[in-house]
Amino acid sequence: MAPADNGASTPEDDDPFGYLYADGQAAGATPPSGGGGYGYPGPRSYHQVRPVGERQYGQQPQPTAAYGQAPQQQPQTYGQPNAHYSAPETLPGGAPTTVTPTQHGGGGGRGRGPNTKGLLIGALAVVAAVVIGIGVAVLGGDSNDDAKGDAGGQPSGGSQSVQPSQTASKSADKPVDLPKTDAKALKLEGGTATASDVQGAKADGGTYVAGFNQVGAKLTWTVNGIPKDGAYSLRVNYGVPGKHADATITVNGKVQTRPLNMDNFSGAKEGDWEKGWTTTWSVVQLSKGTNAIAISCEQGNQCDANFDQMWLVKGTKG
Repeated sequence: MAPADNGASTPEDDDPFGYLYADGQAAGATPPSGGGGYGYPGPRSYHQVRPVGERQYGQQPQPTAAYGQAPQQQPQTYGQPNAHYSAPETLPGGAPTTVTPTQHGGGGGRGRGPNTKGLLIGALAVVAAVVIGIGVAVLGGDSNDDAKGDAGGQPSGGSQSVQPSQTASKSADKPVDLPKTDAKALKLEGGTATASDVQGAKADGGTYVAGFNQVGAKLTWTVNGIPKDGAYSLRVNYGVPGKHADATITVNGKVQTRPLNMDNFSGAKEGDWEKGWTTTWSVVQLSKGTNAIAISCEQGNQCDANFDQMWLVKGTKG
């Protein structure tokens, strides 16, 4: 059974570009126009294929643009439905569909952009957390620095650590009264004894030590209250009969290399004991506390002398 309304020709006989050839032009082929097809003339009653979306339901057909020209666009108002768009529910058999528009807040029903307020709050929270962390780290560093300062013995509250040492230094520099003695307080040995016949002795009552003019004669001074170890100057008040003399010094059992020099510094004539009183000195090394200083007549010494007083002076100067 042949299909109806096929007309004089069939689609495969149509040449869409027949108007470009001489035989097509002879057969009456013309370029496409707005009213009909292209190719060979004559009505075509067979079913023609339409582009997808061209057919519109419930709308007046729109004229087809001429070949090579863009179809005329109808202005479309924002927010208004497209006249050429047919929703599925308008098609036969289509089920009605209800779409609820999403509301993003006021303002005429239009949607807004991303939630910038939420982003700003999040950024501020991150910044606050960073600031708090830095503050905790700084406070922890200060605590560690304070702990180190305390461990290192650094004083707090602005006090100066040099004050105690300065106080001690001032106390050390303050003059200290060193021990003194006279003939009455000395330990006498080897034939020595106290006397008061020769005038000019400075001890109380003019008392002095005599009998030192022989080997083995010895007098010892026990010194108490030495403030610290060091060198001291031993001062001795003595008298000679107008001639030179010397003696051996022993400190805490150790014999000193240099003897006690007792020259006739006063320039007295020989035999004049009264004019022969003068003072000499010698450096001795003492320990803090108690020391024993002995003056003795040993072999090789010139021992003809009397002794009046002895005392100590800090330092090594006479």
